[in-house]
Amino acid sequence: MANQKPLKFAVIGCGMLARSQHIPNIAASDKADLYMCCDLDDDALAECRETHGAQTVTHDYKEAVHNTNVDAICLATTEKLRLPVIAEAVKAGKPVYCEKPLARSLEEMYEIQALVNEAGTPFCVGHNRRSSPAMLYAHNVFRKHMTDPQPCPWRFEREADKRPDVEGDGTASIVVRINDDWHSWKSWVFDPQQAPHGPMLFEMTHFTDMCNWFLASEPTEAVAVETSMLNHSVIVRYAGGELATLTMTGNGTFGYPKELYEMFGNAGTVVVDHMLEVRTAGVADTPPRKLFPMVNDRHPGVGTEGGLYGWLAKKNRACEEAAEAGDPSLIFTAEPDKGHAHAIDRFIDEIHGTGPVVCGVDAAVAATRVAFAAIRSAKEGRRVALSEI
Repeated sequence: MANQKPLKFAVIGCGMLARSQHIPNIAASDKADLYMCCDLDDDALAECRETHGAQTVTHDYKEAVHNTNVDAICLATTEKLRLPVIAEAVKAGKPVYCEKPLARSLEEMYEIQALVNEAGTPFCVGHNRRSSPAMLYAHNVFRKHMTDPQPCPWRFEREADKRPDVEGDGTASIVVRINDDWHSWKSWVFDPQQAPHGPMLFEMTHFTDMCNWFLASEPTEAVAVETSMLNHSVIVRYAGGELATLTMTGNGTFGYPKELYEMFGNAGTVVVDHMLEVRTAGVADTPPRKLFPMVNDRHPGVGTEGGLYGWLAKKNRACEEAAEAGDPSLIFTAEPDKGHAHAIDRFIDEIHGTGPVVCGVDAAVAATRVAFAAIRSAKEGRRVALSEI
């Protein structure tokens, strides 16, 4: 990699997510250069140029794709403007990092999948949690435990030799809890033209992807219940008998951790709490608790113990500051590392052939199909087989 020149990126779609994550991450990376930004909003483009150092800007995505200096595309538009940009980029042979979900409809999603697979151009979908340090560690620990479990010397064996053979013995399961606050959502979320399926698509694909990744099995059916767009629960069955249970609320609070993942199987447990700490039990040669650093910490002297309780102390202090200043943006401090910057760098390694596929189009399609099965299940009040999607 020392001999590789940084890849020149064009970022197409410079909204809040791009300007808070992708653009500064590309600008800060030793493996990338922020060459061009493309958006219809002149104020956003001015920020890209003046704050983040974009070398040039444009309103025309075709100009960005076909610029001979551009090596790769970071696509962060809304879903309604994904397919035409991807089609143009893969035709030009440009690698694409695309925000999730891939599309608003199954038809568009499958068209994108076909275009990408036919072109063979490197393509990464922004399921960034696959690149979170805590998630990568937990995934490695859990998959090793599932494929090569070691006997647990303290397991309570009540019946010992009399124990019967039980179907499903050792089979993995995962429970995911998502706590969100809908007051923080942007207005397009409520526009049926922009987001016809609500958070059951634009948020749920993050978590169905995590379930697919950790369980390493083919999803076969989903059943879901929702009460408006703010509360829903989903159960997913997998080909090997694995189960995923996901519960998401939009009536929560940013004063508490957003995500909790609990993986079980082969008499072992791996828990990821807000990507701040990973706890294990019954897993051989693994520490019971491992902490991970936070990013953008304004209160290094608060919560010095780190992990979940350290984060809560920092968050409480930030909430006090926000209330005192009348500025809610001050609540954002000491956030977990969700993998955004690592995903870009790992994708660059993939492009160069020095790293694995980060999250290819087929994996993203699999996660999105589960989300669409859940959407149909909630709407029709029945189990939905993935073969229907």
